[in-house]
Amino acid sequence: MRVRVLPPLLRVSLLVASFALGLACPRVAGAQIFGSVNADGSIMLTNSPGNPALHLVVTASEPAARGARKDPPAAAPASPDAARYAEIIAEASRDTRVPPELITAVIAVESGYNPNAVSRKGARGLMQLMPETARRFSAGDILNPRDNVRAGAKYLRFLLDLFRDDIELALAAYNAGENAVIQAGYHIPAYAETQSYVPMVMAHYRRLSGGSGYPRAPFSLRQ
Repeated sequence: MRVRVLPPLLRVSLLVASFALGLACPRVAGAQIFGSVNADGSIMLTNSPGNPALHLVVTASEPAARGARKDPPAAAPASPDAARYAEIIAEASRDTRVPPELITAVIAVESGYNPNAVSRKGARGLMQLMPETARRFSAGDILNPRDNVRAGAKYLRFLLDLFRDDIELALAAYNAGENAVIQAGYHIPAYAETQSYVPMVMAHYRRLSGGSGYPRAPFSLRQ
């Protein structure tokens, strides 16, 4: 069966509603959840497939047995590429108080550890800085790994301070610009690229930090 992709804002509304349904009905939370938005704006959710008017909203794994304890996930070993820049990342982290795992996650997603990467829009280096952003935070060579990572970490620190240490909003601003996040009401902007970028970086960050790298507050709950 083909599932039509919903617009980003509609997907968010359905996901929030499905999360609430999962809290109210734990048995439903372990199944696929389908939903639709009616003409009057109300949301219908069900775990019964078969209606072509419904769209797959979320697939959740079966919850662990009540009272069961799980060991915290071990931090993933750094890749050889990450190890190559470990000292630079550690230095930038000390200077800016940005977690090294977050800097590493941004590098992994932005450039795949390629110090000579140049995007179609002109972003450059390990942390894919636009020239004007690099000039804001460094007078060095944008393609020099040390200068690039230090400038990128300073930019992340600026964004974390601006958005009160909300990592998801800081990452959204790193991708789309701080004004886009502010104009979106301090939410992740409804740009397909940004809404894909933030979860990708957060997945790397959580993996590298052993699962402890969670944002200050989920973007959908901020007022």
